[in-house]
Amino acid sequence: MTTIYGIKSCDTMKKAFTWLDTQQVSYDFHDYKKQGIDPDTVQRWLEKVDHRVLINRRGTTWRKLSDADKAACDSGDPAAIAQVAAASTSVIKRPVVDTGQQLLVGFDAAQWADHFSQ
Repeated sequence: MTTIYGIKSCDTMKKAFTWLDTQQVSYDFHDYKKQGIDPDTVQRWLEKVDHRVLINRRGTTWRKLSDADKAACDSGDPAAIAQVAAASTSVIKRPVVDTGQQLLVGFDAAQWADHFSQ
């Protein structure tokens, strides 16, 4: 089963939900605001994608992080990155789609069409 991780009110998430629904892709939604995210899940993601892909350095949350947390995210250490991401979920790029076989980060309609057509 495909799981989409993110925040329901995010504009990019809304685009992703619309795309998935239009393509009739069934999915479970994991809401960071209601359910949080555990560091072990983030560490598993970091085995599949680079930390520079997973961490959103453009948002307000990134700018508000302490220098120590930013350094942890830049360190490349999966355990340190996972701790920061679990504590400040808005620093995780949205959406994260876990299909069980592949991890898609961010909404890219062409990439998603290619993946879900297989």
